[in-house]
Order: sequence, then C-alpha cells, then structure tokens
Amino acid sequence: MKRIDSVLNTRSADFLANRQHNLRLVEVLRQQQANVRHVRPERDMERLARQNKLFVRERIAQLLDPGTPFLELSTLAANADYDGEVPGAGVVTGVGIVSGREVMVNASDASIKGGAWYPLSVKKIVRATDIAVENRLPMVHLCDSAGGFLPLQAELFPDRHNAGRIFRNQSILSKMGVPQVSIVLGHCTAGGAYVPALSDYSVIVRGNGAIFLGGPPLVKAATGEEVSADELGGCDVHTRISGTADYPASNEYEAIAIARDVVAQWKRPVKADVQWQEPEAPLYDPQELYGIIPRDIKVQFDMREIIARMVDGSRFHEYQPAYAPTLVCGFANLWGYKVGILANNGVLFNESAQKGTHFIELCNQNRTPLIFLQNITGFMVGKDYERRGITKDGAKMIMAVAGSEVPKFTVICNGSFGAGNYGMSGRAFDPRFLFMWPQSQISVMGAEQAANVLADVKLRQLARTGAELSAEEIAAIRDPVLEDFRRQSSALYSTSKIWDDGILDPVDTRNALGIAISAALNQPIAPPSYGVFRI
Repeated sequence: MKRIDSVLNTRSADFLANRQHNLRLVEVLRQQQANVRHVRPERDMERLARQNKLFVRERIAQLLDPGTPFLELSTLAANADYDGEVPGAGVVTGVGIVSGREVMVNASDASIKGGAWYPLSVKKIVRATDIAVENRLPMVHLCDSAGGFLPLQAELFPDRHNAGRIFRNQSILSKMGVPQVSIVLGHCTAGGAYVPALSDYSVIVRGNGAIFLGGPPLVKAATGEEVSADELGGCDVHTRISGTADYPASNEYEAIAIARDVVAQWKRPVKADVQWQEPEAPLYDPQELYGIIPRDIKVQFDMREIIARMVDGSRFHEYQPAYAPTLVCGFANLWGYKVGILANNGVLFNESAQKGTHFIELCNQNRTPLIFLQNITGFMVGKDYERRGITKDGAKMIMAVAGSEVPKFTVICNGSFGAGNYGMSGRAFDPRFLFMWPQSQISVMGAEQAANVLADVKLRQLARTGAELSAEEIAAIRDPVLEDFRRQSSALYSTSKIWDDGILDPVDTRNALGIAISAALNQPIAPPSYGVFRI
C-alpha cells in the first residue's frame, strides 16, 4: 500500500489554534472521566470500608490481567441525567483480558446509591450484554446491587429493552455456548438475583454476598417472616443448600481469584479468519490530530489526514480516488488487521452513495471489517438531485450497510447529521462499537438549519394572514431552538443517553479500534447476503 502524503502545515495559525482548542476539550474530558472513575463522597467510601468491600475500580484491577488494556465503555453515561448524582450510570462496563481471555466486564458500583439500577444503568448493562452476544464475548459480572431504583421503576422494568433484556441476553449467551461467571460481592436483589443464577459459574463472598428475589423487608411485608439477609440468601444457603452458587469465598480477593481461575478453564475461541500482518505504528504523529480537527464544526477538513495518523505505517490503498471525492474509501491495516475505511470528505452525492455501496460489497466479499469515520451533514438535497435519484442511491448505501456481514465500527469524528448518520453506519445499523470525539455533534440537522426551518415555517404561516414578524420576534423563535439543538447534539449529551459507546480522546482511537476489532473476531463472519437493491 502507498503511504498517504500529508500536506498538513503543523506551524500554521489554524493548526495551532485548532490544537489549543481541542487540547482544552480533551483536558475537560479527562477531568470528567477522572471524576466519574474516582471521586465519591467520603461517607460512601467509608461505608464500603466498614463493609469490608473494595471500590469497584479496585475490584476490576484485581480481576484483569496485570498490564493489559481495558476498553471502558460509556464512562460518562448519565452525566446529564439524575442531577449528576449517578456517575457512569452506577455501572462500569468494558472489554478486558482475564486469564488470557477477552471478556466483557459488567461491574456494579456500590458506592452510588448502593449499586441501584436506574433506567440508564439498565440501558448500559443491556448494551454490554448486546456487545457480548454480537461478538461472542464471555462475561464476568461483579454483582453488588440494591436492585431497581423503585421511584423510576416504570422506566426500567416493562419494555423490550429494559431490565428483562439483561436476563434474555444472558440466556442467549448460554444458548450460544458463551460462558459467564458471576462474583456475588454484595446483595443481588429481585431481578438482580437472576444475574448469578443465569451464569454458568457463580462465586459468593461469605458475610456480604447474598442472592434473593425479595430481601428481608419485602419478606416481612409479604409473609410476616423475620429473617436476616444471610439466613435468607447468604453464602452458606446457596453453596450448601440451594445450589444457586458454586464457590464460597471468605473475602473479595479470594472470590476474584476463584473467578480468574474459572475463566482460565474456558476454551479459547477460534478467531474469524481475516487478513493480518505485523502491526506498524503510523508514520505521522497521532498527536497532530488535535490540530486537524477544526474549531468550527462547519469547517471542512481532509479525512485522509485523519486516516494517516490512525492506520499502520500511514499506508492507504484508496479505492476510486478520482471518483466521488466527497467519500474517501480504501483499504488499510490497523494493529495488523486488514480494514476497509469509509470516511466523509463532504456531503454525500449520488455518486458518493454508489461508490460507498460498491465498496461495502467488496469488503463483504473479501471478509474485510469496515470502519466508518463520520463527518457528514447528510445526503445532498434539491430538485436536480432528486431527479437523479439521490433517495434511491442513498437507499442503496443504507441497504449495503444494514446487510453487511463483516464487523462494522463507527467513529463520529465531527458532525453526524440526518440520513448521513444512517448511510455511515450510525447506531441504528448495529456497528459492533460506536465512539465519538469530544467536539462531535449528532442530530437530525444542524442547530442553525433547524432554527431557520422553524422560523421560516412560522413566517409562511403569518404571510398567509398578512402579518409580519419583527427581527426580535424571529430571534425569539430561533434562539431557544438553537440553544436546545446545541445542547442535545453535543457529544456529552449523546454519551449521557448511551447513544454511543463512549467519548474517545482522538489519539486513543487507534488503540480502541484495535481492541474492538480483536473482540469482534470472536464471532464467525457469515457469507455476504443482501436484500433487493433498487437499481
């Protein structure tokens, strides 16, 4: 493959201003992540210490193989919800290495509301189990939860992708032959009791661990029976009498050590056969990404400069380089894995959609995983483009994305608007993982476009009655829309709602994708198969 020839001027005023702007955003991101990961009220940490419990981050450190990476998912989930009182949605999830095996970790954070499940906690756990199913990833559950947060039970219990989906996904994993182990470090109450019960193996800590469908207060209210948590569903009850748990442990360290030994017995998966070669660092410094990403989301930049700082050796075999230049397509290697890349260099025209569709088909034929790098305002609109069939051509690309059998990975590098999000494998199209960069925005259209559309609609309505609006009245329509769209289209809002799998520091993207691709290859790749393309 040919090396990309970068034309970036790293001493230009624009580059330096972009770099300063993006470094500030990344510093804010790192501080927010550090707060979510490590900052808790002193009373909550003292409570854990009194109970002889480790903090969730200490538990995960004991679980993972020393010196191995951990791809944490949705770190800032719920940052804009619940008045900021449920950092990380009260759960830590991510892909890590345990006893040499790739696993999905699902860990309750008992320092937050006793590990109670909020609606976004459930969504985060469901997403983790979805990823496990999609990628045949074994799971390790670190269980310590007070159960569902009852004041919000209507938002976490009844619907298809609410709490029951966790247990459905656990059952599907078992059906697929993908193993799971639960470590019961605290109470597993009500629906949470099914997490260890549906696991292939379960370890329970004597004294703190307990599994029961109804805790002591509920049992007393329902039956009048007075019983302690340990008598109701403690370690000895479930390892000596009921058989609900398999291994007793005297403390958390022993429990985690037993679980690590359990994972060591699991058969190593046979990875999907894809092209691979020895990895090579990018020729160009990934730190230069900070200077490439513009301060203003409306300013265009060349995605080849991003690719050059992400792929092995900065080498890229570009497909149809002279045709449909607003969509860059081509082959590269990332951490040794052969990948096909689709990257936006502008709006998607008819020929852009046709080029992308064909390239996706080629990657499926060649068993090459796909990476989508989004910076897209959408498909082109207008009379001429509709007559040329832009809707039909866009549908072809959407069909190709939806019908793709090879693993897909999406990074929203800047803007992600309208149907362009769909054509570039947005969340609705099941990429195995989807990440955002700190300055990214996602919405049905840009804030200014939306404000102008609503103002124009109002003006047309008034024109029919002969009335007119003053400049101040037009601003009164536009300004609230601008404010709402800007807030709701931000990366922080998106990640709070778990519309993505987390915000990445741009320089970490190569590593995150490498872990994601490796995890995805636990799932065999099916032969290419498509529906009907409208020609």
